[in-house]
Amino acid sequence: MRNFFYQRLVLPLLALLQQGVSPEKLALSIALGAVIAIIPALGWSTILCALVAVALRLNLPAIQLTNYFCYPLQIALLLPFFRLGEKVFSAPHLPISVSQIYAMARANLWPAIKFLWSTTWHALVVWAVAAPVFTLLIYILLLPVFRRVLRQSELPPPIRLEAI
Repeated sequence: MRNFFYQRLVLPLLALLQQGVSPEKLALSIALGAVIAIIPALGWSTILCALVAVALRLNLPAIQLTNYFCYPLQIALLLPFFRLGEKVFSAPHLPISVSQIYAMARANLWPAIKFLWSTTWHALVVWAVAAPVFTLLIYILLLPVFRRVLRQSELPPPIRLEAI
C-alpha cells in the first residue's frame, strides 16, 4: 500500500516540482485540494477544486490528484460534519448512515437532496468555518518540505512570470 501511494501520489507531486511548479503553488494546491475534498456535500469536490485551481492559477493536476486521494476522508467525515452541524445549529438529530445516504441518492436523487438539505447546509457551514484553518495548517506544514525537496534536487528555482 505504501508503494501504491508513493508511485501514484508522491512521485507525481515531486515531478511537478521538478517541472517548475513553485513550492508555494504546490503547497497551496495540495492544501486546498485536501480541504475541498472533505466538503460534506457529495459530488461537488471535483468541480470546486477545478474552479479554485483556475481562479487562483494553481496547479490543476496537483489539486485534483489530492482531491482524488482524499475522497475516503470525505466519506469518513460526512457524518461527523453532519453531527457538528446539528450541534452548532441546535438542529434535531438525523439518524442516518452513509450507506443510507447513498441508497437514497441512488433510488431517487431529488427527494434525497430535499431530505438532507438542512443537515447538509449546517454541515457546510461548519466545514466553511474550519476550512481556512486546515488549509493554512496544511500549507504551513508542506511549504518547508517542498522548499527542501526543490533545494535538494539541485534544480534552479522556477522562473516567475511576475519578475519578467
